[in-house]
Amino acid sequence: MKRYGPIIAIVVVVVLAVGAVIIFGGSDDKKAVSPATTTASTTATTVGTTTAPSSASSESATTIPSSGSSGSSVDTAGSTPETTPATDPKPVTFPLSFSQAKDQGISVDWSATCDQKTGRIAVPDFFAAECYAPFTGDNGGATADGVTADTITIAVYQGMANDPIISYITDAIKVEDTNAQQSETMTNMVDYFESHYETYGRKVKLEFVEGTGTAADETAARADAVHIAEDIKPFMVWGGPALTNAFADELSAHGVQCLACTPGQPPDWYVQRDPNVFGIASGAEQAQVHVLEMIGKQLIGKNAVHAGDEFVNSPRKFGYLWIESSSTSKDLADKFSAGMSAAGAPLAESVSYQLDPASIQQSASQAIAKFKAAGVTSIIFSGDPVAPRDFTKEATAQGYFPEWVIGVSSLVDLNAFARTYDQDQWKHAFGYSGLAAKLTPEVSGYYALYKWFTGQEPPAKDTIGIFAPYPAVFFAALQGVGPNLTHDTWKAALFNGAPTPSAISQPSLSWGSHNIWPQPDYVGIDDGTEIWWDPSASGPDEIRKQGQGMYEFVDGGKRYLPGSWPTDDKTFDPTGAVSIYTTPPPGESAPTYPSPAG
Repeated sequence: MKRYGPIIAIVVVVVLAVGAVIIFGGSDDKKAVSPATTTASTTATTVGTTTAPSSASSESATTIPSSGSSGSSVDTAGSTPETTPATDPKPVTFPLSFSQAKDQGISVDWSATCDQKTGRIAVPDFFAAECYAPFTGDNGGATADGVTADTITIAVYQGMANDPIISYITDAIKVEDTNAQQSETMTNMVDYFESHYETYGRKVKLEFVEGTGTAADETAARADAVHIAEDIKPFMVWGGPALTNAFADELSAHGVQCLACTPGQPPDWYVQRDPNVFGIASGAEQAQVHVLEMIGKQLIGKNAVHAGDEFVNSPRKFGYLWIESSSTSKDLADKFSAGMSAAGAPLAESVSYQLDPASIQQSASQAIAKFKAAGVTSIIFSGDPVAPRDFTKEATAQGYFPEWVIGVSSLVDLNAFARTYDQDQWKHAFGYSGLAAKLTPEVSGYYALYKWFTGQEPPAKDTIGIFAPYPAVFFAALQGVGPNLTHDTWKAALFNGAPTPSAISQPSLSWGSHNIWPQPDYVGIDDGTEIWWDPSASGPDEIRKQGQGMYEFVDGGKRYLPGSWPTDDKTFDPTGAVSIYTTPPPGESAPTYPSPAG
């Protein structure tokens, strides 16, 4: 996270703890991943399994004979292919997944990296992607800006070295990964995906761009975006400044697509920039839906039983503490306030703050005094991962011990940061998390995959889980695009994929319209879980540092889609709670394969 702007953006925070490869699974035996799955709507299928998405029509597909056939010509750009007698093998129309080939009775000479027993790529990951037919033929060459017959240019944004805002955050947990270490790690991760995913004859060419301003500098963000669009001319950009949407806005205005390049924005914001801006984690409004449902079903109308002694017998009175980081922050706060009022619990106090190291202590003193004077028993916190350190310290100084309800926050639900908060306060903390239940870092997620693939520890060992999801999402969709790569076809492949498998150790992600949200969905994570802080528990945090204090996942990390949150408050109940899985949950163990590195 050190010197890496996007690490505090809502769009990318999830995978530091999750670490699992984001994929689009095939419709095979993995439909029901875990008994903790709460909805049947997460049945897995494959990106691109529809015959032809509207923006990636069948006219753009490439048809060639399947392996071993002869006498058929290559068909591209909608021309009529020559056909062979019915006795010959059926032709392959790209993209073709393993399950599609099986359903259609098409014989394919699968690559050595495909496990033909499972139909998935042969990597030690339970969430491994489905195999796609190896491509041969003409891929259409320069199908879009940044695309040639051989390459796909991707610009990777990196935060300005020694950005004081980012340093203020990362110094709290002593992360020292450099931009150079992250570049090396990203390059090797791209090699991993290219070695196992179908790319239709093209390789990704990475161009690393270091930001010229802080994570909140709108002017610098726009200048950086113009430089990328006009000088590098990439097909897509991965990452962006953490505290401004100006970067993504400028890229979109120049017709450049980007992934995880902005803090979470309202749904209409993405629609207006279609098909150019996409996120990975939950959107801010989507996360609000979860938080409001959880609070409404479990907390409203009851006593503040998880607060300090002065409030345990008092009816809950809610306050809202939120970060003001962009032009949309106030709108989101007003929307949340309206939601609380509609649920029958209008906020007694609402206080905003800014992520400014020079003024945060003064802001904390004033905010705590307001909540205390208003008789607030329960502070709902929606903000960054460092501010709670100052706010909780100030609350203890003022002799004030409310409940701390974790709302739409960034990295607050990580053990690494929570250990830096005042523990007399945080032992009253609980709430929503988009993260999945944790697995031992050395044997799970991107860290383990990198080591399996290269034989070495990743140079950016503390932050690989932050940026590895960028290529994971990109390549997963790329397989479903086929050879005709454009912004529209990439979006269509992403949107046509059904939600990824719902599980304990992995969130369920989807983009597009899947009857989960009322509007088109341009961000990834759909479900959530419930956590509470146990100051007496010990174990490794997300960057493998042993220590005391761990989040406990209610019901072992059971996850919920909107509308399915339970009414029982099980926070601070050790029965069924799990802080970390030393082995994967039942049914989620990864297969084993020989390491390419020996």
